[in-house]
Amino acid sequence: MKETITFQSIYERDEIVLPIHYNHLIQSMIYNQLDDEVAEFLHEEGFRKEKRNYKLFTFSRLLGNYHLDRKDGLLKFNGPVKLTISSPYNEFSSSIGNSILFSRYIRIGNNKLEAKELSVEMEIVESEEIMVEAISPITTYSTLIRSDGKKFTYYFNPKEKEFSQIVSNNLKNKYEAFYLKDAPEENVIIEPIGDSRLSIIKYKDFIIKGYMGRFKMSGPIPLLQMGVESGVGGKNSQGCGAIRLIK
Repeated sequence: MKETITFQSIYERDEIVLPIHYNHLIQSMIYNQLDDEVAEFLHEEGFRKEKRNYKLFTFSRLLGNYHLDRKDGLLKFNGPVKLTISSPYNEFSSSIGNSILFSRYIRIGNNKLEAKELSVEMEIVESEEIMVEAISPITTYSTLIRSDGKKFTYYFNPKEKEFSQIVSNNLKNKYEAFYLKDAPEENVIIEPIGDSRLSIIKYKDFIIKGYMGRFKMSGPIPLLQMGVESGVGGKNSQGCGAIRLIK
């Protein structure tokens, strides 16, 4: 389920001012708005597959009119902003939606905001081949070892075969963690449509590299549906891998 919220400053003429790298502030707002029981479950346990733990939610970039203050490293939104939050976990979606609708205000960073509108959409995958658009960067990576023995994180680009394989494996793991049954055996293939754009996120003290653009995805419908709802690739709960169907 996707919930798109339109936020506006409670002081209507005020700008919404955020650091350029604001993902951790959105994530914090989401956890703060959740019911205590749901927040504790996701934060402490989540959906487990062996040693992996999946939160099974993701969110988009903020959409709105803004200007970039490069000197101070700030985004200054003039007017309302839209945020899309997506998850297959109904308790999460109900909790976040109800909380945001009935809160007197929502805090994101130093901004006091009110929800002016909330729309809900169920994107249903009906074909084994779909076209999607990334609404936050898709990231795939692996930890490798240099010749000197030091570890480093390598981020794959969409034209490398590992990009698609990691997306497929990730979707199978999330499916099994959520539904507690074996995932379909067939792989998901994801390919860029045209050029994809590198996007770099600084999440707290970590750098995450991902790619924006449009993609063709093919594979079993249940896995494609999981991708549409929970996000594709890694770092979903940190605001990576959110996608929408292109109608």
